[in-house]
Amino acid sequence: MTTRVPRLVLLISGRGSNMEAFIRAIEGGTLQATIGAVISNEPDAAGLEIAEQAGIQTRVVPHREYGNREVFDAALATEVLAHDPDLVILAGFMRILTPVFVDRFAGKLLNIHPSLLPKYPGLHTHQRAIDAGDSEAGATVHYVTSELDGGPPVMQVRLPIRSEDTAESLAARLLPLEHQLYPAAAALHLSGRLHLSKRAAGTGRRATARSGHRLEAPNETTRPCLLEPCSRPPLPRMALRMVCMALLSVSVPHARAGAGHA
Repeated sequence: MTTRVPRLVLLISGRGSNMEAFIRAIEGGTLQATIGAVISNEPDAAGLEIAEQAGIQTRVVPHREYGNREVFDAALATEVLAHDPDLVILAGFMRILTPVFVDRFAGKLLNIHPSLLPKYPGLHTHQRAIDAGDSEAGATVHYVTSELDGGPPVMQVRLPIRSEDTAESLAARLLPLEHQLYPAAAALHLSGRLHLSKRAAGTGRRATARSGHRLEAPNETTRPCLLEPCSRPPLPRMALRMVCMALLSVSVPHARAGAGHA
C-alpha cells in the first residue's frame, strides 16, 4: 500500500518568495510534501508564473469580483478544498481572512509574520521594532485563527537589530531566515508532532508539540524544551534541532545574521 504524500495548497498575492522556499525545500528533500496548487487573489501575481514553471497547478480567485469578504472567502475555501490539502500555507497572501475561511481549515492553516509575536501584529513591523528601540527582531510562524496575527505561535527566529539598520535592511537580513523557518514549521506539523488544540485556538496559547524527547535548545540563549510524551517513534537525529526550535525563540548571533543575504 502506497503512503500518501502530504499535500499543500499555497495562497499568494504577489511574487511569492515564501512559495519559492517551499518549492526548494520539497525539491531538496527537507520537506516531504507536494504542492497541490498555488492560488492567488491577484490575476497578475508574479508567483503564478513561477509556480507554473515548476509544474504546479495554479488557480485565481479574484477578490474584486465578490461583493464582500465573506462571499470571497467562501469561494476561496471551495477552491482550496478541491485540492484536498493536508495543510494550507499563507505565502504572502495579502487578504484578511474571515471565519468563513479560517474555520474551515482550523488547525491546518499556517502563516508567517515578520515580528516576534505577540509584538507588532499588522503592518510596518520592522520600523515599529526600530522605533521602539528593540534590540532584536524576528519572524513567527503561527496557526491562523480569527484574531489577526493572534493565532498560537509554532516557531520563531530572532536576529539582532544593528544600529545602522533601516526597516528595509532588517527585512532583507530576515528574509532568508524566514525561508528556512517556514518550511521547517510545515514539516513539523506534517510529521504529526505538532497540532492545534481547541483550547490553544481559542486563547492564543502556543501550539502543542508531541514527542518522546527532552531536547536542549541549540544555543545557550534559548530555554530547554520539554515536549509532551507521545507513542510515536523518536525523530531522526537530523530533525531534533528542528523540533527544538518549536515553541522556542531561536536566536541568530550577529556573525550569522546576514549569512543568507546576498
